[in-house]
Amino acid sequence: MARNSALLLAAILACGACSTSSHVLIGTARPPLPPESVRVYVKPPPKYEEIATVSATSQGSLALTGQQNMDKAMQRLKEEAARLGANGVLLQGVQDTQSGSIGAGGGNTSYGPGSAVGVGVGGSFAITSKAVQGLAIYVPPQ
Repeated sequence: MARNSALLLAAILACGACSTSSHVLIGTARPPLPPESVRVYVKPPPKYEEIATVSATSQGSLALTGQQNMDKAMQRLKEEAARLGANGVLLQGVQDTQSGSIGAGGGNTSYGPGSAVGVGVGGSFAITSKAVQGLAIYVPPQ
C-alpha cells in the first residue's frame, strides 16, 4: 500500500512540473504588470493592441471542483498575459481536458481440494483539468 501511495505522489508531483501556461507573440510585449490589473473580456473592447495568444491550464493544481479548476486556469492565463504587459485578455475558448487517470484493483484466490475460487474488483476515475485560450491585449486608458 505504501508503494501505491508513493507512486500516486510521484505522479501528482510530475504533473505539477508540466507547463501550465504559454504564449505566442504576435505584437510587441510591454513591461510586466501585476496580474490583478488584467481584465478578462468576452467581447472585444472598442480599441486595443494585440500582444500575444495565450493559453493556460489548471493541470497539476490539485483543484477538486470544476469551478476551482476554472479559477486556477484563469489565474494562470492572467499571469501569463501580465508577464507580457497586457492589461486585458480577450477570452477565446474554454475546454475540459483529461490529464490522467487513476485506477486500482484487487483480487483473491483460494484453492481447496478439487476446487478453486477467484474474485477480483477494480475501479478507476479520470483526472480532468480546464484549458483556456485567449488573446493578450493592451487597452489604452479612456
